[in-house]
Amino acid sequence: MGASDDKMSAEDRLIADFFKPLATHPGALGLTDDAAFLTPAPGTDVVLTADAIIGGVHFFPDDDARDVARKALRVNLSDLAAKGAAPLGFLVSLALPQDIGADWLKRFALGLREDAEAYACPLFGGDTVRTPGPVMVAVTMFGSVPSGKMVRRAGARPGHRIFVTGTIGDAALGLVLRKGATWTLDAARRDHLLSRYLTPQPRNALAEAVRAYASTAMDVSDGLAGDLTKLCRMSGVAATIDVASVPLSDAVRAAVAIDPAMRETALTGGDDFEVLLTVPEPGAAAFRAAANAAQVPVADIGVIEAGEGAHFMEAGRELAFKRLSFSHF
Repeated sequence: MGASDDKMSAEDRLIADFFKPLATHPGALGLTDDAAFLTPAPGTDVVLTADAIIGGVHFFPDDDARDVARKALRVNLSDLAAKGAAPLGFLVSLALPQDIGADWLKRFALGLREDAEAYACPLFGGDTVRTPGPVMVAVTMFGSVPSGKMVRRAGARPGHRIFVTGTIGDAALGLVLRKGATWTLDAARRDHLLSRYLTPQPRNALAEAVRAYASTAMDVSDGLAGDLTKLCRMSGVAATIDVASVPLSDAVRAAVAIDPAMRETALTGGDDFEVLLTVPEPGAAAFRAAANAAQVPVADIGVIEAGEGAHFMEAGRELAFKRLSFSHF
């Protein structure tokens, strides 16, 4: 995203107009170079994560560009939260169709600025290109943890409690609504589901507690059932979930009451961007207290056991899902 010649090109003007004001860290060099630098604090590790979102896949073409920018940052912030990391900054690369103009870019830059400031996560650079396809926003984000303290997917052991933040299924049902579902929900419930799909709520306030108490953690991006299965596979264990304990919003419960098939969608659908974690039993109460202090709701939904796979139990029987999670492939 840096200028490379003396005469300001159209791309250089785009960078100067929309993105240079976001590059507040000295190491970004005002986006005037082809690279930036960051000096980690002594005794810390840098945590790296990258996610891309594409128009027509992760957001709708008519979504406000401000919300597109915020979603692009927040799905990456969510990864850092699950690793127990504090955000340091990000790179953003844009693939823009010909019909994207200054108005869209102004709204996009506004969304980046708002969340960059809210999460203390400045822009360090990136790239801009033209594409014949839909808009693509690719973010690479970096954060920091004390050396050797990044929380991984592997490490769960039998007896560890399973927690999840927030509520599950809101975004998946919001997408169903956006695609034309005709449930009779009041305006507040509809707005809740739609907003949870459009603008995730990353749990970065919980990162310190995750680092202090979790044996494993990951964010729920592809669906609770599938992501828990991945966590179990990495740790070589099984999980038993009490379906009645899985936290569902009032809006999801109302939609499920109208269309019972939506319960499976809630448990397996993507885009929750909540944190799924395991905690050894001796630390469970302290973790709940830390989450309460951070004002992040958490629910104890099950236990890690010997074996393999994630087992969702209700009234003594295991639920069978048509598919465990969202997948691009």
